[in-house]
Amino acid sequence: MSTAEKLHVLFASSEAEPLAKVGGLGDVAGALPAEINRIAEDHVDIRLIIPFHAVIKEKNPPVGLIGSFPIKTKTGQSICDLYVTDLDGVITYLLDSDGINHNSPIYYGDATLDGRKYAHFSLALLEAMRFIDWPIDVLHANDWHTALAVYALKDLYKNDPFFSQTKTILTIHNLPYNGYGADAAMTDLGFSPCSDPDLPDWARLTPLPVGLATADRIIAVSPGYAEEILTPDYGCGLDGYLRLHLDKLSGIVNGIDLEKWNPETDVYIGHPYSIDRLHNKQLNKLDFQREIGLEMNPEIPMLTVVSRLDFQKGLGLIFDALPDLADQAWQLVILGTGAKELEQRAQEFAAAFPDKVVSILKYDNALSHKLYASGDIFLMPSLYEPCGLSQMIAMRYGNIPVARATGGLKNTIIDFHASPERATGFLFEEKTTEGLKTTLEMALNVFKNKQIWYRLQRNAMSMDFSWKQSALQYLQIYQELSQI
Repeated sequence: MSTAEKLHVLFASSEAEPLAKVGGLGDVAGALPAEINRIAEDHVDIRLIIPFHAVIKEKNPPVGLIGSFPIKTKTGQSICDLYVTDLDGVITYLLDSDGINHNSPIYYGDATLDGRKYAHFSLALLEAMRFIDWPIDVLHANDWHTALAVYALKDLYKNDPFFSQTKTILTIHNLPYNGYGADAAMTDLGFSPCSDPDLPDWARLTPLPVGLATADRIIAVSPGYAEEILTPDYGCGLDGYLRLHLDKLSGIVNGIDLEKWNPETDVYIGHPYSIDRLHNKQLNKLDFQREIGLEMNPEIPMLTVVSRLDFQKGLGLIFDALPDLADQAWQLVILGTGAKELEQRAQEFAAAFPDKVVSILKYDNALSHKLYASGDIFLMPSLYEPCGLSQMIAMRYGNIPVARATGGLKNTIIDFHASPERATGFLFEEKTTEGLKTTLEMALNVFKNKQIWYRLQRNAMSMDFSWKQSALQYLQIYQELSQI
């Protein structure tokens, strides 16, 4: 631990909301450090570091230039600029250099270009702390984009006294994305292949696996996902390694922003409501039915989907299951963009059932709030789901999830089959159309019994999905590592 009174924690991420966000990682990085800062500011100095993406420059937040420092490569060196801003009370550093690619997108979608960008960023974030003389007690890296910072401490910096006391955590948000293709950039920056004999050969010069091999602790974003990645179905070729090193693996469920997602104060909905004023939820539903051209009838259950249109999300199960329930009363509203094939299926589905289905193929934050507030049943049949935030938001709004029992979904939803009195939703195990259809049919039948349905809604809206729970668990791990 550094000689400073407070524990120094550097939270490294590729994105952080509201500065830059593509997926759930942005939500986590934008909220978790701030919550840790709020509950432990007397004991922990936690700071955030991300690349200075083009999208951030376009937003033009107030930033200050701290200075510039070099990053060595085999062909010479590049100059990195270090900026600072404030994000919800957290000191936030922004890094910019030729290696990080100045005006690049957050992710290119090209393995070589992304590999180069984040390999440079991983080294730059360490050199930035040396530049400002801020010794790191705990480096908290996230996914493959910053995993190389963890590996660098045991490879390039293994004999460097400035980092000799640094402990490391690597959080896995989505294991299939491991940074494969970054080997050329790693070699250019001087990295050597990882010598851990427990790693498969393909993984020895791949960011996420080498980070996992050298991290002091590995955290999956839910206990359920921590269990699943130990299996061949979900382990992406690393399940064998993770089973051998089970002692440093655990799971912590993410949280949601309870101020942003609050039906009592939500500025995007016309009729605020709470557990004690659930009748107002029906008024939002009627307004929304009118707005999107569906029959205005509170007795027709509204099914909602707010999601990236990604095959991982199991959306094909929805398109295959619902035609078999076409004789029942329901409406479906889909909001999101993604894979062209799924966008086309969503459009075709809406065309096939014009009186029942509306597909809105765009990202629209205000509209997502309306869907959560208006919907009765939230469909989330994910093939896998490391944590998931949408189901927690839906429950906060009394929008009851029908979801697969996978990853974080089974950690956050209390299944009606297992515990009708305490239930907050409906879960099914099978990755099949039949599994979704049977469970959705049960939910539609329960919806007709208002007494039971209101109990489900009250249970769901009473759940505590605040970031405080996650922050306390991470804080405990920080403190444990600092004492090693």
